[in-house]
Amino acid sequence: MADVPPPSHELLPGDPGSPVILHVPHSAREIPAQVRSGIVPQGAELERELDHITDAHTAEIAEAAARAAGVVPWRFVNRLSRLVVDPERFPDEREEMLAVGMGAVYTRTTHREVLRPDGFDPEPLVERYFRPYARAMTEAVADRLAATGRAVIIDVHSYPSAPLPYELHGDGPRPEVCLGTDSFHTPPELLAAAREAFAPCGRTGLDSPFAGTYVPLEFYGKRAEVTALMVEIRRDTYMTEPGGPAGPGLRRLAASLAALVDAVSG
Repeated sequence: MADVPPPSHELLPGDPGSPVILHVPHSAREIPAQVRSGIVPQGAELERELDHITDAHTAEIAEAAARAAGVVPWRFVNRLSRLVVDPERFPDEREEMLAVGMGAVYTRTTHREVLRPDGFDPEPLVERYFRPYARAMTEAVADRLAATGRAVIIDVHSYPSAPLPYELHGDGPRPEVCLGTDSFHTPPELLAAAREAFAPCGRTGLDSPFAGTYVPLEFYGKRAEVTALMVEIRRDTYMTEPGGPAGPGLRRLAASLAALVDAVSG
């Protein structure tokens, strides 16, 4: 029997009246065999890279938050590693991470070493994984707009306590929770709700070390009814770095995420 890769993404339904989508793009480690064969690091070296690049346990944080929320949010979860494709990158020259080989398809590792060989053609991976993901997320947002008149995208990410060589802005503050914003899609009330919800988790900072939000391109800069916020959680607050087990901090963060969901659901 042929090796059939698992679905690259999953939409987990929430309450029909919820405008909230918890987007979890970087939590998985799964790499289909045919994709893995095109990656230079193998074995323990690849597993170590996955330890550094994966936002470990963020799917579990989102799941626990969904269970705890008064109005259950929708969840859109990437089931494949970002080493397959990174669905949050711009698929063109607008993407600043191209400077370190981390566009929609990565060619360099977190330590700026070779991930895929020079001359690698990213288009088959973009066509097979990136575009279907983008279409599905666009449809999920459109569905929330049709059902509720608005959509609130909350990205659930994590980042290491110490900067990695690939980071373009790693010299800035690294608070317990970094809130990434967009000048068009992040209204003041959404940001204020997030600051209040995550106050029990420690310091909340703004756009450092990571900035911006994810909004499907069909709505990006065009539909103010689509609001968005990126929640970047410093990994040492809830897990053993890099790539280790989760600790009790996960429950505290999930409770704060649930509080944010409830604050913006009404």
